Amino acid sequence: MKRIVKILSAQYVTHNVRQFRLERPEGFIFKPGQATELSVNKPGWSGRHNPFTFTCLSDSPYLEFTIKIYPERHGITEQLSMLDAGDEVILRDPWGCIEYKGPGYFIAGGAGITPFLAILRQLQREGLANQNKLFYTNKTDDDIILAGELKQILGDNAHFTITRQKESIHDQRRIDANFLKTEIKDFSKHFYVCGPDPMIASVNEILASLGAKAELLVFEK
Repeated sequence: MKRIVKILSAQYVTHNVRQFRLERPEGFIFKPGQATELSVNKPGWSGRHNPFTFTCLSDSPYLEFTIKIYPERHGITEQLSMLDAGDEVILRDPWGCIEYKGPGYFIAGGAGITPFLAILRQLQREGLANQNKLFYTNKTDDDIILAGELKQILGDNAHFTITRQKESIHDQRRIDANFLKTEIKDFSKHFYVCGPDPMIASVNEILASLGAKAELLVFEK
């Protein structure tokens, strides 16, 4: 089902990630970790849609999306970068299979953190965030999305890694077999993985080789 909603606010939270808050239609329900398809409500764009994850709590009075902008692709995110409060987007029904199933490790790359934002915010509300650990990799310090909030939610359990910056206050290792073998202490817990497709495939393969069971790997299939 399609719904036309107005943008309530739009602001950049990093140099290339913009956070949108939209009107929430009455009766619209989603679960933390789910996504929807959004279109820009203007000629030539209303029929084109991309998936984006809800990043607000499920009972929030508005709908929030935290979206990385790719102007070089000349697609929907570039169009979204041109919109402001009062402009309209087209919202569709929620979908997705990333949901919290129990304590474990969240492993994210770049914009792959977005499905985890609503989940971690919900866990914080329930007092359960400290039962989990986050490994979040980016190219540079400036690419980390909502670093301050993630640290506030998880404390020392938020572990950032940087791969393309010579000097950084963060870990400069890649999330590879050596990293996971060193940092993960319990392979019987759940693993939540999101990022570029090659990263998801690689991390899942490594986790399986280190003893993680397939039923404990949670990712968008």
